[in-house]
Amino acid sequence: MGSTSGKKAAWWPTNVRVVVIGDSGTGKSSLIVTVATDTFPVKVPAVVQPTRIPQDYYPDRIPLTIIDTSSRPEDRTKMGAECKRADAIVLTYSCDQPSTLERLSTYWLPELRRLEVKAPVIVVGCKLDLRDDQPQSLEQVMSPLMHEFREIETCIECSALKQIQVAEVFYYAQKTVLHPTVPLFDQETQSLKPRCVRALKRVFIMCDNDKDGALSDAELNEFQVRCFNAPLQPSEIVGVKRVVSERLPEGVNEYGLTLTGFLFLHALFIEKGRLETTWTVLRNFGYDDEIKLRDELLPTAQFKRAPDQSVQLTNEAIEFLKGVFSLFDIDGDGALRPAELEDLFSTAPASPWEDGIYKDAMEKNDLGAISMNGFLSQ
Repeated sequence: MGSTSGKKAAWWPTNVRVVVIGDSGTGKSSLIVTVATDTFPVKVPAVVQPTRIPQDYYPDRIPLTIIDTSSRPEDRTKMGAECKRADAIVLTYSCDQPSTLERLSTYWLPELRRLEVKAPVIVVGCKLDLRDDQPQSLEQVMSPLMHEFREIETCIECSALKQIQVAEVFYYAQKTVLHPTVPLFDQETQSLKPRCVRALKRVFIMCDNDKDGALSDAELNEFQVRCFNAPLQPSEIVGVKRVVSERLPEGVNEYGLTLTGFLFLHALFIEKGRLETTWTVLRNFGYDDEIKLRDELLPTAQFKRAPDQSVQLTNEAIEFLKGVFSLFDIDGDGALRPAELEDLFSTAPASPWEDGIYKDAMEKNDLGAISMNGFLSQ
């Protein structure tokens, strides 16, 4: 499963605004000019004018606007205002100046928090060509910083002079906006976040047409075409199921790919940096960047009623809700136990009945289970 080519949906941004900040002399302006012109500038102004990178520069085909900033104290207010308008922040230090690396944690990252900047941060080590060999890897150096400042999405080193990983800097900046990690994955536990799991479970159930608890080859193909506009080859389906079964035997059964296997695949994609695959799936099934269903998919009835009027469910609504009740009343005792109710709402972001005004409003039996009448009245 993969390949996110195809037309972009209406809810995608038409432009990504990246603001570049960092200490003076760390290479901000040279980095911007080099990515825009493919050449290292002999002389650059103190602050480069806003720079637009065209839509055909990166695979997602979304143009970038890159904003340079001054780190002078007198320009601090302007820098702060730009950061608040940013979709992503590129925070630079100089690989040959350890003091600029230290300033990330002592000044820059705390300052972004003080300003209440919500944009994801890409930490960029510039002037890689000037750095002496260091015994520690970038991951070892950055791990404590990323643990303390969760807003950091990724870290990368580059050299504008040697044209090393310059384009990648802004590719990652764009990627953090279009395909953010934070809503999907908990880096500390290395697992999918609960809201992501619930959304993917809904996707799985919607694609499991015969409701046998697994996605058959035909259902996997239908899913692939819906999300990625291309079918899977038979050998690709075999390959996907082999990868899952080798790592997680319960991920595949005689009927196809199970929910456990489906969730495992998405965790694997994210671990390998292919967040765009999971985001493409979620967006195709109506989710926004906070993994909530978009407003247009949840129509709310607008009707007026007088103070002395009550609201009643239609016969069609009652029959539908009775069917839902019976479907989740696994033990057939005519009541929904807490576990059965949790299962009913397991594809929603959370149970809407946990709110105060609803929590104790319905009829329950001695075991805390909800009767059919209680369910319908709620």
